[in-house]
Amino acid sequence: MRLFLPVDPARRRRRRRRLRARPVPFRVMLPSIVTLLALCAGLTAIRMGVEGRFELAIGAIILAAILDGVDGRVARLLRSQSDFGSQLDSLADFVNFGVAPAIILYSWRMDELGSLGWIAALIFAICGALRLARFNAALVGEPPPAWHSEFFVGVPAPAGAVTVLLPLTLWKIGMPVPDGAAILVAIYTVAIGLLMVSRLPTLSGKKIGTAIPRESVLPVLVVSVFVIALLVSYTWSVLAIGAILYLVHLPFAWERFEQRRRAFSGHQGQNGSAGGAERPAAGEGQSPKD
Repeated sequence: MRLFLPVDPARRRRRRRRLRARPVPFRVMLPSIVTLLALCAGLTAIRMGVEGRFELAIGAIILAAILDGVDGRVARLLRSQSDFGSQLDSLADFVNFGVAPAIILYSWRMDELGSLGWIAALIFAICGALRLARFNAALVGEPPPAWHSEFFVGVPAPAGAVTVLLPLTLWKIGMPVPDGAAILVAIYTVAIGLLMVSRLPTLSGKKIGTAIPRESVLPVLVVSVFVIALLVSYTWSVLAIGAILYLVHLPFAWERFEQRRRAFSGHQGQNGSAGGAERPAAGEGQSPKD
């Protein structure tokens, strides 16, 4: 009995040629291109923050958040999801929504605290990394019940980035900055970071825009144009109000989660088995997008 098969160099060369000759469809590359554009926006936000151009810095983060929402939908639409795209997206999210907001807030106000302000910035960035790592690890586990797709565990990275910039947006709309603002900003930054790694359920909004009733198409278009016009005309006010509303929604999201959990538990009891509830198909309700 032979333990080792003979090596055929010609066979290996033929296999390498086949792999090299196989073209990669552009539709597979497109989501990653969008992700790289988002990463460029996040890196630009860091530069603008260091240079003190905070308007452009926040604008770059908003652009990164928009592109972050687009690339996942593009991947699902074109059926071009891949492990490479998922990992690239997580790395981009860490830079865009973990590192960039921390540096912007440090450059804006927390540098007055010296090392203490830098520690607050580090905690927020590290919380962003831990959250993304936990999210990626959850994708390879047993799929949760289908209704879990309505919620995130903790504040998602893009929402955390926009929310943590609330003190800066309030300053931009004219709110006076007190003498002790630096320590307040540091405490707020750490608090948002902890919310990102918490087990607090938040509404995901994954199903928004996936299917719109035919009679609602025109109203949705009008509302979308109206919101975009408000964002362009009253950028800082819209961002501040949006961040405040997001924080206000957290208790309601928790209550909604508890209602769904109780209904699910009651349904399981009626079926008489833990496996009686509907579970999503492989990959359904889960996405490499955070």
